[in-house]
Amino acid sequence: MSCAMRINVRLSNPPQTNGSRKASPVISERDTVLHSWCVPAQWQAPTIVGGRGAHFWDADGHDYLDMSSLSECSNLGHQHPAVVKAILEQAERLCFITSAWGTQPRAELAEALLEKAGFEHGRVFFTVAGADANEHAVKFARQARGLANGWIITRDRSYHGASYACMAFSGDARTHHQVDPERYAVAQVASPYAYRCPFASSSEVECGQRAVTAVADEIDRKGAESVAAVLMEPNAGTNGIVPPDNYWPGLRELTRSRGVFLIADEVMSAFGRCGEWFAWQRYGDASKPDLMTLAKGLTGAHLPLGAVVANENVARRLETQMLFTGLTYCGHPLACAAGVAAIRAYENEKLIERSRRLGGAMLLELKRLQQQHRLIGDVRGGHGLFAVIELVSDPASRAPLAPWPQTPPQLTALVQKALARGVSFAVRGNLIILAPPLVIEERELSDALAFLDRLISEIESA
Repeated sequence: MSCAMRINVRLSNPPQTNGSRKASPVISERDTVLHSWCVPAQWQAPTIVGGRGAHFWDADGHDYLDMSSLSECSNLGHQHPAVVKAILEQAERLCFITSAWGTQPRAELAEALLEKAGFEHGRVFFTVAGADANEHAVKFARQARGLANGWIITRDRSYHGASYACMAFSGDARTHHQVDPERYAVAQVASPYAYRCPFASSSEVECGQRAVTAVADEIDRKGAESVAAVLMEPNAGTNGIVPPDNYWPGLRELTRSRGVFLIADEVMSAFGRCGEWFAWQRYGDASKPDLMTLAKGLTGAHLPLGAVVANENVARRLETQMLFTGLTYCGHPLACAAGVAAIRAYENEKLIERSRRLGGAMLLELKRLQQQHRLIGDVRGGHGLFAVIELVSDPASRAPLAPWPQTPPQLTALVQKALARGVSFAVRGNLIILAPPLVIEERELSDALAFLDRLISEIESA
């Protein structure tokens, strides 16, 4: 088992496919690679050699049903034929050119993103991944505001990346000891965590209102003239917070009234994950952010690519200034070609709408499970194919099974029992995070949820 808590488990009856699963000599990375988010000496995992749709398989022929889109990024499933084809065709024409030169796929992708977001006359800055997209969004907000060291307001129980600056932006228990947010001019406020509301609210609406007020109070303490931006996740996140419906519109109204930019970290929540192209769109055009950051589903994880999308106001302020920033592989032609193909796939296969429909059905089933299992304290999400199950020791007191972010033994046992059965779940702390590819078959999704039902029953009867 990998020391990371994204557990891959074997299917008892792997589906038959073509000869793409033919065995070949495999070199293990066990003793040569430093792996992320784990103790490298404890890392052990099979070597994955192929995938298709919601499945991937290892060198020994074991097949895995992906219920987390791996790191919530394989929205299009594995090896989407149209995206792979686009990469191959672009590779034959031009593999690489720096952003000092233009390329057709970069231009096409920028136009498509601006059109999908409704950011008329905006601009797109391409990055390599989500973390540098968030760093660049903050750079651009500060530069556009004329505040080189302007404050950035973020929240706890958030995640924006693992670079030093992004660790400062993040309210993540795993990395808070590694960096001092104030050194990066970052101020954090409490989260709109309605199930365990830090404001002692009795309802989701009240918790959302008080969470917005906390942001307002922090801006006022710093002085709006010294705050560059508020950086927040509109919906899905690995820390398991799904804000109340009044939170994002409240943030937009607040930041607009204070003259502070609002940055939407859509790295995880975009491209159908939450039932819209971008999660903020659920609240209408009035809730458009000033900037948003993208990655993961931007190419369906077929190639690394991130982006910062800026509205007209920010773009006009930046386009006449020198931008002292960028990385060699920003806007890589191969990655942008994959992005163009990914957007076409989301459109042609109506995957945004499909995610919304299947996500609603998944949420109803999870709510039914919540009524049957005292172990399930809360179920949230479900705007698309993203939902969080929070396990508790007592539903009345909402006592957690283990202090955050520890993973409780009951959840470890649940995952262990799944190891030989072929469903890949993502767990974190007391949470089970469900985020299957948008192309998952309805029967596969139904069977996986029924399997989860049985696993929880077994734990409760132990």
